[in-house]
Amino acid sequence: MTEGTNAPRILFVCSKNGGKSQLAAGLMRDLAGNDVTVHSAGTKPGSCLNNEAVDSLNELGIDITGEHPKPVTDEVLEAVDVVIVLGTEAKLEPRKGTRFETWETDEPSTRGIEGMERMRLVRDDISTRVRKLYAELTGN
Repeated sequence: MTEGTNAPRILFVCSKNGGKSQLAAGLMRDLAGNDVTVHSAGTKPGSCLNNEAVDSLNELGIDITGEHPKPVTDEVLEAVDVVIVLGTEAKLEPRKGTRFETWETDEPSTRGIEGMERMRLVRDDISTRVRKLYAELTGN
């Protein structure tokens, strides 16, 4: 499958589009290559990426430094097959005909874990979910 043909199209959403949704998008792009078309956006986009999210992906050899927070738009919502909302802060209404899921991701800060240790745990939780979604969508 090549991008633009029958590749599944996914939108990862979080509130600011600086951390969790960018992690998921970067992980999926790295895993799927052109097998999946990946978008990320925020319901209340911030002004920059979370540096710890960027660094946690860099540890895996994934570079997302060219990315930036983007808003959720009707155009992208109409163009995707799957919408994944990460965490409970972002609120988005499901669209008829579009697979819609909310991933209540691990939040280590509730256990007093902060900084890069927190971000690695969040990244690894999202990575597990991304691999499962990729397998479901592509049969790989």
